[in-house]
Amino acid sequence: MSDQDDDVDLRDSKPLARAILFVALANLAYFGVEFTVARLIGSVSLFADSIDFLEDTSVNLLILLGLGWSMRARAGLGMALALVLLVPGLATLWTAWAKFNVPIAPSPIPLSLAALGALAVNATCAIVLTRFRHHQGSLTRAAYLSARNDAVANIAIILAAVVTATLWRSAWPDLIVGLAIAAMNADAAREIWEAARAEHRAQG
Repeated sequence: MSDQDDDVDLRDSKPLARAILFVALANLAYFGVEFTVARLIGSVSLFADSIDFLEDTSVNLLILLGLGWSMRARAGLGMALALVLLVPGLATLWTAWAKFNVPIAPSPIPLSLAALGALAVNATCAIVLTRFRHHQGSLTRAAYLSARNDAVANIAIILAAVVTATLWRSAWPDLIVGLAIAAMNADAAREIWEAARAEHRAQG
């Protein structure tokens, strides 16, 4: 990293810290909402997304903790965060397995309303983090990628609700989207791991 890049990081540290804290609190608040709805209607996709909100809270709090660390230490934390990103996928697989045994379609109206709320939260977080996504290396990239991917997942959940309500009254649209969310989180984890490992090697 050049001296100029270090200056950018230092100059942006306080605004970045405020942005990360906002994102962490927003994710924690909506986790409670979405988890409750997911349990009430038996939705795999909403369950996966709610666990992802809780994971995002943890990721952003860890990022906030690591902002004052050296680039080498932040790279190590970035690799740890990549492993954390796998947790929602594992939770989703467990929930999906249970759903296979009781394949009841979730109610599409609360499913779509909860997903719309989640989309609003994640889109807001992605917008807040956009200006910082190239600063502080893999850490802020982790936060930005997570918010961006979550917004895409929310759109998929809404589509699953529409399909369930109008075309296919089945548990499968919800299951398919839930498993797709798990796959997307795994890919985001891979991207962050590779970026963090490259930063770690660059620091010697």
